[in-house]
Amino acid sequence: MVVFLIFSLSNNVTSLPQTYKDDYDYLFKVVLIGADKSNLLSRFTKNELNLESESTIGVEFAAWTLNVDPKVIKAQIWDTAGQERYRAITSAYYRGAVGALIVYDVTRHATFENVDRWLKELRNHTDSNIVVMLVGNKPGMCHLVVVPTEDGKTYAEKESLYFMETYALEAVNVENAFAEVLTQIYYIVSKKAVGTKSSTKSGLGGVLVFGVLEGK
Repeated sequence: MVVFLIFSLSNNVTSLPQTYKDDYDYLFKVVLIGADKSNLLSRFTKNELNLESESTIGVEFAAWTLNVDPKVIKAQIWDTAGQERYRAITSAYYRGAVGALIVYDVTRHATFENVDRWLKELRNHTDSNIVVMLVGNKPGMCHLVVVPTEDGKTYAEKESLYFMETYALEAVNVENAFAEVLTQIYYIVSKKAVGTKSSTKSGLGGVLVFGVLEGK
């Protein structure tokens, strides 16, 4: 029997009941939104990349375990479909999420233009204290980058998001993106810093930038 225990940052619960502590201390739900997110997840969980992959049908699920300090964190990572006909289904999966990665393709400016819509949809269905990272992903071998790093950083700062660039083809920063989101969630939950997301960034000049691609 598999028991799913989803944290909400608005709750005062900071750890799992003793019954479930044998395998992990915390269980966090993270959702993926945007473009080329499925390839990012595939590279992360399977170390595989299919540049001709089709759009996600419904919702796909992956699990991952991370050690932070002395604690073991288990992540449920949900890849939600973007097609309009699945919108009613996927909106239900936003509920209970404590982390999200909004992914755009640095080689396709239209995907960056969609970030506003994706972020609005996310905020309409989740707790206000959800940890959100904006990810500029370079999916394949194309050398034409049309979304500059500064544009991503500026947007992330304006919306109080974390920011990172990834290169799925060579797995650059892919694991780091997921690890940083989970680590930030853990810091908030373990310190019971509900409603003080902004304080975790104090003294850091606004947006937290964890990694960018050099010489793209």
